[in-house]
Amino acid sequence: MSDRGLVAVAMSGGLDSSVTAWLLAARGERVVGLSMLLWEGGGEPAHGRCCGALDLADARRVAAQVGIPHYTLEMAEEFRHDVVDPFVDDYLEGRTPSPCVRCNTFVKFDRLLERARRLGAARLATGHYARIVAGPEGPELHAAADPAKDQSYYLFELSAEVLARVELPLGELTKTEVRALARRAGLAVAGKGESMEVCFVSGSVREFVEREAVRRPGAAVALGQPARLIDRAGTPLGEGEPYYRYTVGQRRGLGVAAGERRYVLEVLPASATVVVGDAAALAAPGLAGERLSWIGTPPPGPIEARVKIRARHPGVDALIRPLDDGRFEVDFATPQRGVAPGQAAVFYRGTRILGGGWITGRLGAAPA
Repeated sequence: MSDRGLVAVAMSGGLDSSVTAWLLAARGERVVGLSMLLWEGGGEPAHGRCCGALDLADARRVAAQVGIPHYTLEMAEEFRHDVVDPFVDDYLEGRTPSPCVRCNTFVKFDRLLERARRLGAARLATGHYARIVAGPEGPELHAAADPAKDQSYYLFELSAEVLARVELPLGELTKTEVRALARRAGLAVAGKGESMEVCFVSGSVREFVEREAVRRPGAAVALGQPARLIDRAGTPLGEGEPYYRYTVGQRRGLGVAAGERRYVLEVLPASATVVVGDAAALAAPGLAGERLSWIGTPPPGPIEARVKIRARHPGVDALIRPLDDGRFEVDFATPQRGVAPGQAAVFYRGTRILGGGWITGRLGAAPA
């Protein structure tokens, strides 16, 4: 039996967190399973619905199989405040939301970590595919050994202090190996599939945003109003869907008849306008951002690193220039397509995540 104290496992009812609990218990740790009831949202109960009732029943079954205590925490109010409302706000304000980053930062590794501490757990373990490595200045966050499953992008806001209390047992494993472990252990979720991409949304994102926006005073006034479509020179191209149904980089469903492919370059909520252009116009030489955060000691000045501007972006060599008040700018070695306000820019050096921040716009001349 390990003497490192109690470790809480965030159990969503999925394959990865279930194997995490089993691995820790198998190596003799004192383990407690914690599940968060976050969202049902009035939709039909379904698996993969962001810690909904069906998935939490799976978590309880696995905890019983592993032989560990299990508790369900009602955290719907916190989830709405930290994830759902900002998700809707981003669309209404012309940004492309990144709810998984917010969920990890504010819910899983803030509120849940605090709940675990109150229960006497010194550490929190999750089923994320990423690695925590001891470095000369403290714990470092690194990409997972399996690039196809790496989730380090979503964890860039975690501080070194938080990383010191976190364990990520799956970071060195592939998904195939994890499923094989689940089958070997006979876990009830061994054949379970992946969770939904935006797991609190039932139906279309557009319908969800409109349904949630109706709850807000004054927000319903603009709902359904057609967007004005223009090119970079300001030339009217007609009307389209409501502006909040467009995101930067979008190509399909623009409602613009043209011989060449056009993309969304910018969304302007104040005037319900969407700027479109060709692929060349979509490329940006750099980006501007805010809420800059570093894992460990901030650099004394500009640094070079590889920057990802979305989770599945391959990354680009860049120069990062910190500014005042948490603002920053990034100069790409080569122009990048789809720099979208609301997404995260995450800085890598090799497999190590140095930090990151939130994109507010592209550098260079504004499209319109």
